Amino acid sequence: MVHLLLVIIYMAFISLGLPDSLLGSAWPTMHTELGVPLSYAGAISMLIACGTVVSSLQSDRLTRRFGTGKVTAFSVATTAVALFGFSVTRSFWLLCLWAIPYGLGAGSVDASLNNYVALHYKSRHMSWLHCMWGLGAMTGPYLMGYALTSGQSWNAGYRYIGIIQVVLTAVLFISLPLWKGRSGGAEEERDGGPMRLRQIFAIPGAKAVMLCFFCYCAIEQTASLWASTYLSEVRGMPPERAAGFASLFFIGITLGRGLSGFLTMRFTDSRMIRMGCCGIALGIAAMLLPGPDTLAMGGLILIGLGCAPIYPCIIHSTPAHFGADKSQAVIGVQMASAYVGTLAMPPLFGLLAGRFTVGLMPLYLAALLVVMIVMHTVLEKKAPV
Repeated sequence: MVHLLLVIIYMAFISLGLPDSLLGSAWPTMHTELGVPLSYAGAISMLIACGTVVSSLQSDRLTRRFGTGKVTAFSVATTAVALFGFSVTRSFWLLCLWAIPYGLGAGSVDASLNNYVALHYKSRHMSWLHCMWGLGAMTGPYLMGYALTSGQSWNAGYRYIGIIQVVLTAVLFISLPLWKGRSGGAEEERDGGPMRLRQIFAIPGAKAVMLCFFCYCAIEQTASLWASTYLSEVRGMPPERAAGFASLFFIGITLGRGLSGFLTMRFTDSRMIRMGCCGIALGIAAMLLPGPDTLAMGGLILIGLGCAPIYPCIIHSTPAHFGADKSQAVIGVQMASAYVGTLAMPPLFGLLAGRFTVGLMPLYLAALLVVMIVMHTVLEKKAPV
């Protein structure tokens, strides 16, 4: 039964990734049909991100009251409803409205599932589960592309993903007894109620891990958003070629997380995080060095490989650093920090690139990497395992 639940959790992580890249892949078609400027995608993205921040901060309260199984099931159901809202909407403002439940559902399930896996499974499963998220994130655009190339509208792409989410919701509700058998039920209230933000911030090392997570997600999202532009404007690649090679970053993350699962059998989470930071540093150095295009492309792969173990290993080590009784609260604020980093730092680089040059991207990533390494060192000193 334990293995059956793990299979369901793997399915849930694939499902988490499926909608994440839909907006970017469909927006060139969506904005023309909706009659809005290209830049309006940022408004929808920001609303989704704000919803995830709010629900992440509430994850401790919800999980203690209802249990991980119910929170996951209802969160996926909320996301499914939002996706069906996207699938029938022809108005930009209604899309903004549906973006709110989409974000609220995504944040709750992300924080609750990550904490559950950190508490009950080995580090290798955390890496492989996030690898499954990567597979979902890569599959979503293919389903959207299928809808568009077969003469259907972008709404159909959202409908396909929505149907998958409905099926997963049914599976999650059926599986609720399995979660209770692994302390995933409402009995997680045992510690006297949820922690307040002030209490979480007072925990030694909590602020450091929040900043560490903030910087990691800023690195990941900045690289993914601006890699194509960097290759095109700095390295002189044709735009269509640069767009294709920018996917090397995602390939590096996905393959790296599959490999990381095996490496965690030998190395600790802390060692894996340090190895990941070294990989990012090598990738940044490769992008800074003058030379052929293959050097910059290799740098993107190295940055992706370096990013691969950091997110899952920080999450998995949270109960060891802060205790199982505080892990859900801390992971909730970690997720909120991650979404704030995702929301704020790539646009900030966009402003810098517009004011100066997109060639600053490697230096921008390097600055974030230095802060992340310092914060991880502070974490290990203030909250040793």
